[in-house]
Amino acid sequence: MHDKSQSNPLREGLSSKAVPQPCAIVIFGATGDLTHRKLVPALYNIAADGELPPAVAVIGFARRPKTDEEFRHEMEESTRKFSRQTVRDELWNKFADGLYYHQGDFSDEAGYKTLAERLAKLDEEGGTRGNRLFYFAAAPDQFETIIENLRKAGLNKAREGSWARVILEKPFGTDLASAKHLNRVVQKSFSENQTYRIDHFLGKETAQNILVLRFANAIFEPLWNGDHIDHVQITAAETLGVENRAGYYETAGALRDMVQNHMLQLLCLMAIEPPTDLGADSIRDEKVKVLRSIRRYQPDQVRRDTVRGQYIEGAIAGKEVSGYLAEKNVAPQSNTETYAALKLHVDNWRWSDVPFYIRVGKRLPKSGTEISVHFKNAPQVLFNRESVAVDQNVLVIRIQPDEGISLRMQAKVPGASFRIESVKMDFHYGTSFGKASPEAYERLLLDAMSGDATLFARCDEVEQAWSFIDTIREVWDEKKDAPQLVSYPAGSWGPEAADELMARDGRTWRRL
Repeated sequence: MHDKSQSNPLREGLSSKAVPQPCAIVIFGATGDLTHRKLVPALYNIAADGELPPAVAVIGFARRPKTDEEFRHEMEESTRKFSRQTVRDELWNKFADGLYYHQGDFSDEAGYKTLAERLAKLDEEGGTRGNRLFYFAAAPDQFETIIENLRKAGLNKAREGSWARVILEKPFGTDLASAKHLNRVVQKSFSENQTYRIDHFLGKETAQNILVLRFANAIFEPLWNGDHIDHVQITAAETLGVENRAGYYETAGALRDMVQNHMLQLLCLMAIEPPTDLGADSIRDEKVKVLRSIRRYQPDQVRRDTVRGQYIEGAIAGKEVSGYLAEKNVAPQSNTETYAALKLHVDNWRWSDVPFYIRVGKRLPKSGTEISVHFKNAPQVLFNRESVAVDQNVLVIRIQPDEGISLRMQAKVPGASFRIESVKMDFHYGTSFGKASPEAYERLLLDAMSGDATLFARCDEVEQAWSFIDTIREVWDEKKDAPQLVSYPAGSWGPEAADELMARDGRTWRRL
C-alpha cells in the first residue's frame, strides 16, 4: 500500500515545484455539485494553464445511467458556467477526450470490478501508467462503503512503480470518535501517505502566503509574538444562507462545518513555529503542536467565551430574506447554530496571553474571509501633550474574495496643525502579479497528482482539532446550563453577545 513512486515532497527552496504525473482520476459522486462547479472546471483550468499532464483520464463514477458523450456534454455546460477562464473550443475538445463516465452503485462490488477493468484499459490506451487518484465527492456517509469496495477490488494497491491515492472531502467525521473510526477504516486500505484530506481554504494563495509573509520577511518575524501582538481575529462571513444544504447543515452547524477545519487550519498557519523545512510533514508537525497547545475549555469557560447564534428574517442588500427556521428541510424547533464566535488561547511561549478571536456566520451583510493581526499600541508619552489618539497598527490578510494583504499605520496629516490619521499600505494579488490567482481546487488537485501533501490534513491534525471542538460541542448540546442560542437578524453582523464577548476585553470586531 506504500506510495512507492510518490515524488519527494521536500521542497529544498522557495522556487521548487513538484511535478504532476499522468494518472486516472476517478470522481465518486460525479453527478453532484462539487464535480460540476469545482472539480472539472478546475481540471480544465489546469489544462488551460499548460500544467495538466498529457495523459490524464477523468472517470466520473455515479449511479445514474449515462454515456460518455452525455457526461462530456454536461461537464462542458458546467465548465463554461463556472470556469475562471473562458472555455476555448479547441482546448475543450482535447480535454473532453479524456472524460469518461462509469455507472455503478457505491455499495455494489460489481461496479468496482468493472471500474478496475476500465482503468487497466485506459492504462494501455491512454498512458496513465497505473497511477490512480480517487476523489470522494460523495456524501460522507458513503466514504466507508467506497473505501471497502476499492480494497475488495484491489484498487487501493498500485502496481510496482505506480501509485494509488485517495482524496477525502470534509467533513472528516462529526466528532473525535467518528474521526478516529474513519481514520481506522481508511488505514485498512490506504496508508497515510496515500491519503489526502482536503481543506480548500489551504489551497487559496493568501493562505499559503502566510508562511512566506511570516518567515521570509525580517520585519515581521521578530514582532510575531505576545510581546508585540495584542490579539488576532479570524473572520469568515457569508451573505448566503444554507441554500440546498439544510440536510447536511442540520447535523453540522457552523462549529463543525467551518471552525473545526477551515478556521483552525488558518489559526495554525498564523501560530506555528518555523518548520525545519518546507516538507509536508515538517509543516504538519508544527500545526499539530499548535492544535495540542490550544487551551481546552472547562464548561464554565465554554459558557463565557463562546457564542452561538441563528439568523432570523432580515434584509441583505435591500432584499428581504427568511430566517433559518423557515428554510427548506430545517426542523421547526432547530437549535442548529448558523453563527459561532470563540475566544481561545494558544498556550505556548510565543502566544502566552494573546487571545485569538474566531467568528463565522451565515446571512451576514458581506461575504469575505480575513485574518487581522492587531499590534500593541506604541507608548503614548510622546503625544500626551498633543492629546492625539493613536490607533493600533493592524495587519490584514484577506483570504477571499479580494486576496491580498494590507497594513494600517499612522501618519501626520499635512498642514500646520499636528493631527495623526491611519493610512493603509495595500497589496492585491491580481494587480501586483498581473494575473488572477488559481482556484483553490486547482492547486490542491495538482499537489495530489504530484504527491505533495503539504496542504492536506494529516490524521493526527484532524483528531486534535476534533478533541478541541468536542469540548465546546458537549456543553452546547447539554439541555441544562448550555449557552443560550441567540438570534440575529439576517443582514446584521451577528448576535450582540458576540460584540459583548469582545467588549469585555476592551476590544471590537474589525468590520470587513
